[in-house]
Amino acid sequence: MGANTMTNLSLKEAGIKEYEAVFRNPEYEELFKHETDSSLSGVEKGVLTELGAVTVDTGRFTGRSPQDKYIVEEDESKDNVWWAEEGSDNKPISEDTWAALKNIAVVQLTGKKLYVMDGFCGADKDNRLSIRLVTEVAWAAHFFKNMFIRPTEEELAVFKPDWTILSASKAICTEYKKYNLRSEVFVAFNIKERMTVIGGTWYGGEIKKGIFSIMNYFLPLKGTGSFHCSANQGKNGDTALFFGLSGTGKTTLSTDPKRQLIGDDEHGWDDNGIFNLEGGCYAKVIDLSREKEPDIYNAIKRDALLENVVVDDNGIVDFSSNLKTENTRVSYPVYHIGNIVKPVSAGTHPGKIIFLTCDSYGVLPPVTKLTREQAMYQYLTGYTAKVAGTELGVTEPIATFSACFGHPFLLLNPTKYAEILGDKMDKHNSQAYLVNTGWTGGVYGEGSRIDLRYTRAIIDAILDGSVDKAETEVLSVFNFHIPKKIDGIDQTILNPKNTWKDKNKYDTLRNKLAASFIENFKKFTNTEEGRRLEKLAGPEL
Repeated sequence: MGANTMTNLSLKEAGIKEYEAVFRNPEYEELFKHETDSSLSGVEKGVLTELGAVTVDTGRFTGRSPQDKYIVEEDESKDNVWWAEEGSDNKPISEDTWAALKNIAVVQLTGKKLYVMDGFCGADKDNRLSIRLVTEVAWAAHFFKNMFIRPTEEELAVFKPDWTILSASKAICTEYKKYNLRSEVFVAFNIKERMTVIGGTWYGGEIKKGIFSIMNYFLPLKGTGSFHCSANQGKNGDTALFFGLSGTGKTTLSTDPKRQLIGDDEHGWDDNGIFNLEGGCYAKVIDLSREKEPDIYNAIKRDALLENVVVDDNGIVDFSSNLKTENTRVSYPVYHIGNIVKPVSAGTHPGKIIFLTCDSYGVLPPVTKLTREQAMYQYLTGYTAKVAGTELGVTEPIATFSACFGHPFLLLNPTKYAEILGDKMDKHNSQAYLVNTGWTGGVYGEGSRIDLRYTRAIIDAILDGSVDKAETEVLSVFNFHIPKKIDGIDQTILNPKNTWKDKNKYDTLRNKLAASFIENFKKFTNTEEGRRLEKLAGPEL
């Protein structure tokens, strides 16, 4: 659809009464012409690369700005939202402040050439939201088209948004101190009005993750799981979930040639099974190569959209360069991956749930089978460790915790998500595992990274059930049951202490890591469920 196609479209509810033109749900080719228009400049203009994909810069924000995230505190939200004073990124604002921020966005978008994009979040029709984006930036519309589920012509004819995003990247809140905001930038959500307003940031991920946050509000309140994880499916229809923070191997390990991808980042879990929330993928591309990540590399073609990569005058992309950011990205529609579940990105109830951690202390075992309570505890903990040397003055690993492997996107108390996970595991007989993709034989700088071949063999052993049949021993302090033998793996690495020359140093670091787990978990002991899990599943020093 092209300019001024106004069937079933009114922007008056969003506050926009005048516009130069409206391009509603344009096809990719039309978006390509608009975003590469020679009259554009700066961050608004896209550049064609040798791979056929367009690349754009997102300005000074090359990632999300979680400290500029706000939720309107009103009757519906005030008793449900996990507010910042309790440990989240969800800072409250008044309805008056919201009105001012919304007006800034509306004024910016009024009288402009606008792109109105409609899409669904949620492959399950009973649990999806109809999302509408209004923006004046063509490549932002392209990003939306990539990341959300694209309606059919029939669905567009009767499309009515459940949630509207006003993306006004060019607008800022100059009087931010008056409204007690952190800066001129704002990403604000009004649950009562079912609307997001964005100002001052061009980063596309704010659109994607903002709606994920909203799904993290609505789905759990009706008992449906909403999880930051990837999912794939085997030939027999068996589904597995992969949770993990950046650098743990979530995308690499879930994109398995032996299994079909359901989705790589966000999923719901209802009475029918697992369903993808998105219609696309948003992958990191720093150091990307065809050899290491062929599926992602081959997905970067026409209709894909690169962000913040270094590209020369001939359109040649240097994926190894971090000149602009380490967080270089590409968005593309999920069908750019050949080995996917289709026509609907959904699967059966997952039998296997895999928590990935990159433990650069070298303390945790390559794999451990978790009890239900341990699974909930590890899910709430969301542990990984940054390696030494990533920041100035950092000489040893740094323990990093992100509740539910998605702390910035949680709108409810984390224990709510953990309770749903535990209930789903009980109901569908799901088994959880903790897999360490980090170090063995010593701390980072002394030991070595666990061989990816071993990690893949572990994942295979989890998926075929052989890990469950293995004889186990207990890792003290963490009380993990670890297998003594897995086919295709040097069994000496399965108990991490065996790989250390200095056993006393291992004990010291194990206890140090356990203490950080214990300290981190105190934030969840303000609920009865949190106190129960602390007692039943936490480390014991």
